[in-house]
Amino acid sequence: MKRVINCVSAAALSLAAFSSQAAEISANVALTSDYKFRGISQTDTSPAIQGGFDVNFENGVYVGTWGSNVDFANSLELDYYIGYSTDLNEDVSIDVGYLYYDYPGTPDVDDYAEVYGSVSFKDFTLGVNYSDDYYLETGKLIYIYGGYEFALPEDFSVAIHYGFSDLDRSTQNAAPGENAFLTGGADSYADYNITLNKSYGGVDFSLGYYDTDLNKAECFDNDSLCDGSFIFTIAKSL
Repeated sequence: MKRVINCVSAAALSLAAFSSQAAEISANVALTSDYKFRGISQTDTSPAIQGGFDVNFENGVYVGTWGSNVDFANSLELDYYIGYSTDLNEDVSIDVGYLYYDYPGTPDVDDYAEVYGSVSFKDFTLGVNYSDDYYLETGKLIYIYGGYEFALPEDFSVAIHYGFSDLDRSTQNAAPGENAFLTGGADSYADYNITLNKSYGGVDFSLGYYDTDLNKAECFDNDSLCDGSFIFTIAKSL
Protein backbone atom coordinates (compact mmCIF):
# COMPACT_ATOMS: atom_id res chain seq x y z
CA MET A 1 0.00 0.00 0.00
CA LYS A 2 2.91 2.36 0.70
CA ARG A 3 4.07 2.24 -2.91
CA VAL A 4 0.64 3.06 -4.33
CA ILE A 5 0.28 5.97 -1.90
CA ASN A 6 3.65 7.27 -3.09
CA CYS A 7 2.54 6.91 -6.70
CA VAL A 8 -0.72 8.77 -6.11
CA SER A 9 1.17 11.46 -4.17
CA ALA A 10 3.60 11.87 -7.07
CA ALA A 11 0.70 12.24 -9.47
CA ALA A 12 -0.91 14.84 -7.21
CA LEU A 13 2.34 16.80 -7.01
CA SER A 14 2.64 16.67 -10.79
CA LEU A 15 -0.88 18.03 -11.19
CA ALA A 16 -0.06 20.84 -8.80
CA ALA A 17 3.24 21.59 -10.52
CA PHE A 18 1.66 21.81 -13.97
CA SER A 19 -1.68 23.29 -12.98
CA SER A 20 -0.75 26.55 -14.66
CA GLN A 21 -0.31 24.80 -18.00
CA ALA A 22 -3.02 23.84 -20.42
CA ALA A 23 -4.20 20.29 -19.85
CA GLU A 24 -6.41 17.94 -21.79
CA ILE A 25 -8.59 15.51 -19.84
CA SER A 26 -9.82 12.38 -21.58
CA ALA A 27 -11.53 9.14 -20.64
CA ASN A 28 -12.08 5.76 -22.23
CA VAL A 29 -14.30 2.72 -21.72
CA ALA A 30 -14.16 -0.72 -23.32
CA LEU A 31 -15.93 -4.06 -23.30
CA THR A 32 -13.82 -7.05 -24.29
CA SER A 33 -14.53 -10.76 -24.61
CA ASP A 34 -11.35 -11.59 -22.64
CA TYR A 35 -8.71 -9.53 -20.83
CA LYS A 36 -5.31 -10.90 -21.79
CA PHE A 37 -2.22 -9.30 -20.28
CA ARG A 38 0.98 -10.25 -22.07
CA GLY A 39 -0.81 -13.22 -23.55
CA ILE A 40 -2.26 -14.61 -20.31
CA SER A 41 -5.99 -14.30 -19.56
CA GLN A 42 -6.72 -12.29 -16.43
CA THR A 43 -10.44 -13.13 -16.46
CA ASP A 44 -10.28 -16.92 -16.98
CA THR A 45 -11.32 -16.33 -20.63
CA SER A 46 -14.45 -14.39 -19.55
CA PRO A 47 -15.46 -10.86 -20.63
CA ALA A 48 -14.17 -7.70 -18.97
CA ILE A 49 -15.31 -4.12 -18.71
CA GLN A 50 -12.48 -1.59 -18.60
CA GLY A 51 -11.96 2.13 -18.44
CA GLY A 52 -9.64 4.94 -17.50
CA PHE A 53 -8.93 8.66 -17.20
CA ASP A 54 -5.93 10.65 -18.42
CA VAL A 55 -4.65 14.18 -17.93
CA ASN A 56 -2.19 15.31 -20.62
CA PHE A 57 -0.21 18.54 -20.20
CA GLU A 58 1.08 20.54 -23.13
CA ASN A 59 4.72 19.95 -22.09
CA GLY A 60 4.35 16.18 -22.60
CA VAL A 61 3.76 15.11 -18.99
CA TYR A 62 0.73 12.91 -18.36
CA VAL A 63 -0.92 11.12 -15.44
CA GLY A 64 -3.74 8.62 -15.47
CA THR A 65 -5.48 5.60 -14.10
CA TRP A 66 -7.04 2.52 -15.69
CA GLY A 67 -9.10 -0.36 -14.31
CA SER A 68 -10.54 -3.74 -15.21
CA ASN A 69 -12.28 -6.65 -13.58
CA VAL A 70 -10.08 -9.73 -13.19
CA ASP A 71 -10.68 -13.30 -12.03
CA PHE A 72 -8.38 -13.10 -9.01
CA ALA A 73 -7.27 -10.60 -6.34
CA ASN A 74 -10.82 -9.69 -5.26
CA SER A 75 -11.74 -9.30 -8.95
CA LEU A 76 -10.35 -5.79 -9.53
CA GLU A 77 -7.19 -4.31 -11.01
CA LEU A 78 -6.42 -0.59 -10.84
CA ASP A 79 -3.36 0.87 -12.57
CA TYR A 80 -1.83 4.28 -11.87
CA TYR A 81 0.79 5.87 -14.08
CA ILE A 82 2.79 9.01 -14.67
CA GLY A 83 4.98 9.63 -17.67
CA TYR A 84 6.40 11.89 -20.33
CA SER A 85 6.02 11.61 -24.10
CA THR A 86 7.21 13.84 -26.90
CA ASP A 87 7.89 13.90 -30.61
CA LEU A 88 11.58 14.25 -31.43
CA ASN A 89 10.68 14.96 -35.04
CA GLU A 90 7.83 14.12 -37.40
CA ASP A 91 8.89 10.45 -37.54
CA VAL A 92 10.30 9.66 -34.08
CA SER A 93 8.63 9.87 -30.65
CA ILE A 94 9.53 8.64 -27.16
CA ASP A 95 7.51 7.69 -24.08
CA VAL A 96 8.86 6.99 -20.57
CA GLY A 97 7.08 6.55 -17.27
CA TYR A 98 6.21 4.74 -14.05
CA LEU A 99 3.28 2.33 -13.72
CA TYR A 100 1.81 0.84 -10.54
CA TYR A 101 -0.50 -2.21 -10.57
CA ASP A 102 -2.85 -2.22 -7.59
CA TYR A 103 -5.27 -4.98 -6.55
CA PRO A 104 -7.44 -3.34 -3.87
CA GLY A 105 -8.35 -5.39 -0.82
CA THR A 106 -5.55 -7.91 -1.27
CA PRO A 107 -2.17 -8.22 0.49
CA ASP A 108 0.57 -5.87 -0.73
CA VAL A 109 2.40 -8.90 -2.13
CA ASP A 110 -0.02 -8.79 -5.08
CA ASP A 111 0.85 -5.21 -6.03
CA TYR A 112 3.91 -4.25 -8.05
CA ALA A 113 5.44 -1.42 -10.08
CA GLU A 114 7.18 -1.08 -13.42
CA VAL A 115 9.19 1.59 -15.19
CA TYR A 116 8.79 1.72 -18.95
CA GLY A 117 10.13 3.33 -22.06
CA SER A 118 9.47 3.10 -25.78
CA VAL A 119 10.64 4.60 -29.05
CA SER A 120 8.37 4.85 -32.08
CA PHE A 121 9.56 5.38 -35.64
CA LYS A 122 6.69 6.02 -38.01
CA ASP A 123 4.49 2.91 -37.62
CA PHE A 124 7.02 0.84 -35.64
CA THR A 125 7.38 0.77 -31.83
CA LEU A 126 10.06 -0.85 -29.67
CA GLY A 127 9.71 -0.79 -25.89
CA VAL A 128 10.77 -2.27 -22.57
CA ASN A 129 9.15 -2.56 -19.12
CA TYR A 130 11.13 -3.40 -15.99
CA SER A 131 10.00 -4.44 -12.51
CA ASP A 132 12.42 -5.05 -9.65
CA ASP A 133 9.81 -7.11 -7.79
CA TYR A 134 7.09 -8.59 -9.99
CA TYR A 135 3.63 -9.92 -9.05
CA LEU A 136 3.59 -12.00 -5.81
CA GLU A 137 7.13 -10.77 -5.09
CA THR A 138 8.54 -13.15 -7.69
CA GLY A 139 11.67 -11.16 -8.41
CA LYS A 140 12.76 -9.13 -11.40
CA LEU A 141 10.99 -8.97 -14.75
CA ILE A 142 12.10 -7.51 -18.07
CA TYR A 143 9.46 -7.28 -20.79
CA ILE A 144 10.67 -6.38 -24.29
CA TYR A 145 8.20 -5.85 -27.09
CA GLY A 146 7.83 -4.61 -30.61
CA GLY A 147 4.82 -3.54 -32.61
CA TYR A 148 3.84 -2.44 -36.08
CA GLU A 149 0.57 -0.88 -37.17
CA PHE A 150 -0.51 0.08 -40.66
CA ALA A 151 -3.62 1.72 -42.03
CA LEU A 152 -6.06 0.18 -44.49
CA PRO A 153 -8.84 1.82 -46.50
CA GLU A 154 -12.20 2.67 -44.90
CA ASP A 155 -10.70 3.42 -41.46
CA PHE A 156 -9.43 -0.13 -41.00
CA SER A 157 -5.98 -0.86 -39.59
CA VAL A 158 -3.90 -3.88 -38.61
CA ALA A 159 -1.66 -4.02 -35.53
CA ILE A 160 1.00 -6.69 -34.93
CA HIS A 161 2.63 -7.21 -31.53
CA TYR A 162 5.39 -9.50 -30.23
CA GLY A 163 6.61 -9.49 -26.63
CA PHE A 164 9.11 -11.46 -24.54
CA SER A 165 8.98 -11.77 -20.74
CA ASP A 166 12.22 -12.65 -18.96
CA LEU A 167 11.41 -13.65 -15.38
CA ASP A 168 13.85 -13.80 -12.49
CA ARG A 169 12.12 -16.66 -10.72
CA SER A 170 10.34 -19.85 -11.77
CA THR A 171 9.54 -23.13 -10.04
CA GLN A 172 12.89 -24.33 -11.32
CA ASN A 173 15.08 -21.64 -9.78
CA ALA A 174 13.04 -20.40 -6.81
CA ALA A 175 14.65 -20.90 -3.44
CA PRO A 176 12.69 -22.78 -0.74
CA GLY A 177 9.89 -20.58 0.52
CA GLU A 178 10.07 -18.18 -2.43
CA ASN A 179 7.12 -17.52 -4.73
CA ALA A 180 7.42 -18.33 -8.42
CA PHE A 181 5.33 -16.81 -11.18
CA LEU A 182 5.31 -19.39 -13.98
CA THR A 183 4.96 -23.10 -13.28
CA GLY A 184 6.61 -26.12 -14.87
CA GLY A 185 10.09 -24.65 -14.56
CA ALA A 186 9.54 -21.91 -17.16
CA ASP A 187 11.37 -18.63 -16.56
CA SER A 188 10.57 -16.83 -19.82
CA TYR A 189 7.94 -16.83 -22.51
CA ALA A 190 6.78 -15.03 -25.65
CA ASP A 191 3.38 -13.57 -26.44
CA TYR A 192 2.09 -12.29 -29.76
CA ASN A 193 -1.07 -10.99 -31.32
CA ILE A 194 -2.46 -9.54 -34.51
CA THR A 195 -5.60 -7.39 -34.53
CA LEU A 196 -7.86 -5.91 -37.15
CA ASN A 197 -9.22 -2.53 -36.06
CA LYS A 198 -12.06 -0.39 -37.36
CA SER A 199 -13.47 2.98 -36.27
CA TYR A 200 -17.10 3.71 -36.99
CA GLY A 201 -19.39 6.38 -35.58
CA GLY A 202 -16.86 7.37 -32.93
CA VAL A 203 -16.58 3.79 -31.65
CA ASP A 204 -13.49 1.58 -32.05
CA PHE A 205 -13.89 -2.12 -32.86
CA SER A 206 -11.13 -4.71 -32.87
CA LEU A 207 -10.86 -8.44 -33.49
CA GLY A 208 -7.56 -10.03 -32.61
CA TYR A 209 -5.83 -13.36 -32.26
CA TYR A 210 -3.68 -13.69 -29.10
CA ASP A 211 -1.29 -16.50 -28.18
CA THR A 212 1.83 -17.48 -26.19
CA ASP A 213 4.45 -20.21 -26.45
CA LEU A 214 3.55 -21.60 -22.99
CA ASN A 215 2.25 -25.13 -22.56
CA LYS A 216 -0.24 -26.34 -19.95
CA ALA A 217 2.39 -27.28 -17.34
CA GLU A 218 4.05 -23.86 -17.62
CA CYS A 219 0.76 -21.94 -17.53
CA PHE A 220 -0.47 -22.76 -14.02
CA ASP A 221 -1.65 -26.16 -15.28
CA ASN A 222 -4.45 -24.43 -17.19
CA ASP A 223 -4.35 -24.54 -20.99
CA SER A 224 -7.14 -22.03 -21.48
CA LEU A 225 -5.29 -19.13 -19.81
CA CYS A 226 -2.40 -19.09 -22.29
CA ASP A 227 -3.77 -20.83 -25.38
CA GLY A 228 -4.42 -18.97 -28.58
CA SER A 229 -7.83 -17.33 -28.86
CA PHE A 230 -9.75 -14.63 -30.69
CA ILE A 231 -10.77 -11.55 -28.69
CA PHE A 232 -13.37 -8.98 -29.71
CA THR A 233 -13.31 -5.51 -28.18
CA ILE A 234 -15.56 -2.44 -28.40
CA ALA A 235 -14.06 0.81 -27.09
CA LYS A 236 -15.07 4.45 -26.87
CA SER A 237 -12.96 7.51 -26.13
CA LEU A 238 -14.76 10.24 -24.20
